[in-house]
Amino acid sequence: MKKLIVFVFTFLIIQLHARADEGMWIPLLIGKNIADMQAKGCRLSAEDIYNANQSSLKDAVVQFGGGCTGEVISSQGLVLTNHHCGYGAIQRLSTLEKDYLTNGYAAMNKTEELPSPGLTVTFVVRIEDVTKRILDSLASEMTEVQRNKKIADISSTIEKEAVKETHYDAKVRSFFYGNEFYLFVTETFKDIRLVVAPPSAIGNFGGETDNWIWPRHTGDFSLFRIYAGKDNKPADYSADNVPYTPKKYFTISMTGVKEDDFAMVYGFPGRTTEYIPASAVDMIMNSTDPNRVAIRDLRLKIMDEGIHMSDTVRLKYLPKYKGIANAYKKWQGEILGLKSFDALEKKKTFETEFTKWTQQSGDRLKKYGNTLHQLDSLFALARPLSRISDYTNEAAFGVEILGFANSFSELIALAKKDSVKQNEIDLMVGNAKKRAEGFFKDYDERVDREMFAELLVIYRDSMKSEHLPQYFKTMNQKFKGDMFRFSEYVFSKSVFASKEKVLALLGSFGKSSPKKLEKDPAYALASAISENYDALTLRLPEINSAIAIQMRNYMAAQREMQAQKNFYPDANLTLRIAFGKVKGYRPNDGMNYIYRTTTDGIGEKFRTGNEEFYMPEKVLSMIDKKNFGTYAVNDTLQVCFLTTSHTTGGNSGSPVINAGGELIGTNFDRVWEGTMSDVMFSPDRCRNIAVDIRYTLWVIDRVEGAGYLLNEMKLSSLKM
Repeated sequence: MKKLIVFVFTFLIIQLHARADEGMWIPLLIGKNIADMQAKGCRLSAEDIYNANQSSLKDAVVQFGGGCTGEVISSQGLVLTNHHCGYGAIQRLSTLEKDYLTNGYAAMNKTEELPSPGLTVTFVVRIEDVTKRILDSLASEMTEVQRNKKIADISSTIEKEAVKETHYDAKVRSFFYGNEFYLFVTETFKDIRLVVAPPSAIGNFGGETDNWIWPRHTGDFSLFRIYAGKDNKPADYSADNVPYTPKKYFTISMTGVKEDDFAMVYGFPGRTTEYIPASAVDMIMNSTDPNRVAIRDLRLKIMDEGIHMSDTVRLKYLPKYKGIANAYKKWQGEILGLKSFDALEKKKTFETEFTKWTQQSGDRLKKYGNTLHQLDSLFALARPLSRISDYTNEAAFGVEILGFANSFSELIALAKKDSVKQNEIDLMVGNAKKRAEGFFKDYDERVDREMFAELLVIYRDSMKSEHLPQYFKTMNQKFKGDMFRFSEYVFSKSVFASKEKVLALLGSFGKSSPKKLEKDPAYALASAISENYDALTLRLPEINSAIAIQMRNYMAAQREMQAQKNFYPDANLTLRIAFGKVKGYRPNDGMNYIYRTTTDGIGEKFRTGNEEFYMPEKVLSMIDKKNFGTYAVNDTLQVCFLTTSHTTGGNSGSPVINAGGELIGTNFDRVWEGTMSDVMFSPDRCRNIAVDIRYTLWVIDRVEGAGYLLNEMKLSSLKM
């Protein structure tokens, strides 16, 4: 009886811990959460949040650019997102003469709004549970290959039925490791134009020094507009297009936030792995993350030196630098958080109780008794292959010329075929020309030469000798291990180091071209590394497939074991809702962070002399003079705030919403100590960071002088 009491007590602790502000919930099923949300202060109904038949908050949320979130904030299709989400588009529009990254940009009317080719925003039209239809068609005796093919076939049928005679797109997505399936019908707009980009001093205030760090004072926002055809439907760019009229747009709260206010985040979180076993957490914490951090540390050092060479190099490499640095620092925080949270022991404690539970029933023992053992064995097999993958992809192919050269492998293989048609070659050559134009636009040979010499040393010294490709060993011996000499040889001999040489070769591409390319030193090295990687990781697809099967079983078992718990699926870049409260946190002994920052902190950081805390004199003067207008309360302008909502990558740009459904901020980051939330969530350590909407409006109006845009927004000062 005592043993039973201990088990029940431990089980209840696990259940209760998982409920505290944790979760990324499917909007279609938000009715299961609404009582909990209302208990925290929310005054919305489930239908206010998600409704397939009438307008609801989901109609004001967009997937921005494929990897971020944005929110519609006006009747004329204005979309608010993060500065770092719009960064690529802003960079592509920038030149040395018109450096919008550094200086910012504000359109003073619609004719000045800048088209952003390639940028899209996508609305979710509706979500449908298609689990039964798919699972009912599967037979227990199917192999995994047969099962996956059947799922793909049925999904394709469902998708075609869903969009028949419409301009919509549709995709069936797997949830809970293949235990549930949902259909997402979407609408994508392609004519998106830049309206406001703050100067980097505001949009990227604090740079990498403050990235993932609290307290934060970054005005991480940018403003775009959706354009549509005269019928309000998606259309390719045209001067005749008109601003999109949305089904729904957010009312903006001018009241602000205070401690313990309800807060909700609505967006497209990218990827989490909350239900993996201890063996997988161990691999992430003690192998994968440390490997990647070590390699990126060197990559960032070389890029940083390049960025300080000239403004030309800076414009090319800043977006790359930020992308690499973002994950680099996140992984460091993830390691720290998982260790501080004692994540491995918590996972092992759960697995002990899970094993006891499976042993209490013959049916459970038969279904799940070997699941954890199988997963542990599979992750043991995957771990060394993961290391090979890290050093191949992060180090060897961190050298840009090698990745670029390797992208020509398909063209070479096609051109060598006896039966290939000329039009097939011409099409691929055309694509290669476009790829070359894009590559060299943001490429600097001096930076890459240094990258080659340094990264290939890490690749050589971190891989087992028997795991290095023979071509690499031969060249290493030829140059007596001197990677700088090897680098000089490759860059002086390879056509891939020169845009002109690549385009000239493609312009006269003929029967002899494949052999010429195969002898090119950059291609020969890249091909050798790639083929070697494929040979070494030959079993990886088989192992991953086996892991997928066992994780499907383990996920089903966890839900069966905790039948009273409301489970949320791992993030997979589909529309989700997270909710919690506005709250500070205590990351370590003696540290107690409050929930907000103000403009006072901007001046304090500026005075440290760190170049990443630069702020234009104009803005500092406005702050000193308290020139805040209606955006401040008692002469205090709030910049950022924290909530306990569960977010991850992809939630960048997500609307942060108050109890009445009004916009109070834009999500842009997490605290460093809480980046572990992709693997395990801690209600005490995990916080998301948002830009206060009033600071955003102040910058648009008072700093950028584009206050006219507020005329198309709906502002509210009602007490919430």
